[in-house]
Amino acid sequence: MGHAGIVMGLEVSRLARNNADWQRLLKICALADTLILDEDGVYDPASFNDRLLLGLKGTMSEAELHVIKARLRGGILNKARRGEFRCPLPTGLVYDHSGNVALEPDMQVRETIVHFFETFSRVGSASQTVKAFRQEGILFPSRLHDSQTVFRPLTTSTAMRVLHNPRYAGAYAYGRRRYRRTIDGKRIVREQDNDDWTACIPDAHPGYISWEQHQENLRILKSNICHR
Repeated sequence: MGHAGIVMGLEVSRLARNNADWQRLLKICALADTLILDEDGVYDPASFNDRLLLGLKGTMSEAELHVIKARLRGGILNKARRGEFRCPLPTGLVYDHSGNVALEPDMQVRETIVHFFETFSRVGSASQTVKAFRQEGILFPSRLHDSQTVFRPLTTSTAMRVLHNPRYAGAYAYGRRRYRRTIDGKRIVREQDNDDWTACIPDAHPGYISWEQHQENLRILKSNICHR
């Protein structure tokens, strides 16, 4: 509206998280004859030389954020490849006082998970395992966001999630899923193939089944899909 005479700030190029927003601000200031001031001086976006310098500052600021994120991401990936990066654990596994992964101390939780894998080995199907739990009146443990554990009726989606999770086989795994944002801001989760995981370290910690049994369970699940 032409009411602002100057935009003042420290490192004004950091007003935006991406260079597109920064360039839009420069264009608006140039049209409204609004100056921009930071610790280095006063700039007139209507002047080509000043606008060029401010554009370079915005580009460098965006590149700096990219480098910082890349370094942080690189540190996480290096720790993950060594099996040292702490990830949220599924129900039935906890971190002990030393930071090592251990089985859930609650005996009811442990016995229910053991019974789950025994039932699946017996019936050979996730849906049949759910039916068996319902017929026996057994509830399955679920960990809430506040780390509280509750028991709920077992669902097919929960059974599939448990059967596909390598942590129950004592394997450290990272990079099983890939996340991306859609144009409307929603997050899409995609499962990665085993070969595309960042890290997969069998026998990294105690588990409820062996790595060989886990692979056999996956083979059974895949076979059930093919026979439908």
